[in-house]
Amino acid sequence: PNPPLLFAGGAFALAAATDGAVHDSARAAFYAGLSAWAWLELADGTNAARRAMGAAGLAYVVVRLGAAL
Repeated sequence: PNPPLLFAGGAFALAAATDGAVHDSARAAFYAGLSAWAWLELADGTNAARRAMGAAGLAYVVVRLGAAL
């Protein structure tokens, strides 16, 4: 599931290069893309290592969103 990860990387780069509303929107897109990638890896990962990376990515998103609230 590389497309969501590529999308998240692009959104992260955009967030790093901008400020204001564009930065906030890019950060939201980063978390959306990362969570989609993590869910796909967790559900359909080809081996235990990839499923573990998906679980870690999903945990990262949950922790960061929890801290933001």
